[in-house]
Amino acid sequence: MSTKANPTVLISGAGIAGTTLAYWLARHGLRPTIVERAAGLRSSGNPVDVRGPAVEVAERMGVMPRLRQARTQVTAMSFVNGSGRQVGRVNMRALQWASDSREVEVTRSDLAAILYEASRGSAEVLFDDTMTALRQDGDGVDVTFERAAPRRFDLVVGADGLHSTTRRLAFGPESDFVRHTGLYVATMPLDGPVDSPHDVVIHNAPGRMASLHPVHGRALAAFIFRHSAVAGFNHRDLAQHKRILADAYADDGWRVPELLDRARAAEDLWFDSVSQVRLDSWANGRIALLGDAASSVSLFGDGSTLAMAGAHTLAEELAATPNDPQAAFARYETRHRTLVDPRQGSVTTAAALMVPATRAGVAVRNMASRLWPAAAAASWIRGRITPSRKSVPAMV
Repeated sequence: MSTKANPTVLISGAGIAGTTLAYWLARHGLRPTIVERAAGLRSSGNPVDVRGPAVEVAERMGVMPRLRQARTQVTAMSFVNGSGRQVGRVNMRALQWASDSREVEVTRSDLAAILYEASRGSAEVLFDDTMTALRQDGDGVDVTFERAAPRRFDLVVGADGLHSTTRRLAFGPESDFVRHTGLYVATMPLDGPVDSPHDVVIHNAPGRMASLHPVHGRALAAFIFRHSAVAGFNHRDLAQHKRILADAYADDGWRVPELLDRARAAEDLWFDSVSQVRLDSWANGRIALLGDAASSVSLFGDGSTLAMAGAHTLAEELAATPNDPQAAFARYETRHRTLVDPRQGSVTTAAALMVPATRAGVAVRNMASRLWPAAAAASWIRGRITPSRKSVPAMV
């Protein structure tokens, strides 16, 4: 077994998980390299939350002030019917106050850029490249790249998302681990000013949701809809994505026809299955998985929070026993699963709230939305008089 004092770690993916991991590995004396398939930073404009344990990670990285500057200005969710009339509303500020939250909502692209900037001096970065083969032994991993010359690393971490190359090369085909949850999601940016700079406006039909989300003075359109797994689905096939979307929303009201026209012409439509990743183990020898590659979990932006928290935990455990990575990977998985596992069951609840399957379900959700701030306040009060809940292990 290698006894290097400063092990080399190849991280696949320059997204939220990968850059956070690189930052903390370097702080602990390890030597990270990031390989990223894209020619530069890329990430969707989808809004995500930095909440819970990720807030503490961000504060320790010194990026929380920048995240607060980049935050969206959303204060409410408004539900509208087919004619655009408001039929429900949630005061998001009241929810945050009731839960004593320090969370911020930012776009995924802003979060990725801020984390990359914080970590850029921590790692060598190979853009426009990817791994094509991994061969490991007791002392390291030989990596073959599509463009760069082959290299050997002490460890490899796959932080390369739902369609992880690392997972495919080291664990097996995607179909063995990725489970379609019965939903698809699409997003695209819109030109021009937003109608409501502080409200997410949501329209539902049975089994379908369309929304407009204000982001820095512009709107992001989003679609989430119930649909069985599409045979032959290709997450890179834009023409296929547009056909699926148009078929799913063909008869909807509100602004959906206009949004579909824009989607047909869009070059930057992002579309994918809402899927969960489940593996018995996140490590195989000297190769481990992080973020969505290990445990894609939910609809409500938890992925970014879990990616940051998991990256910190993994770096901490590798620093504790750098010459026994298998033990470090096992401790990381044990700790981080306490955060991941409860959220792996949340998709059904999230879908019921945001994409009710029936007209009756839409009506009940709209009515209930008026009570959510009060319910959150009650939950906050209960949290103050009830024994504390298990939290993420303390950071050092």
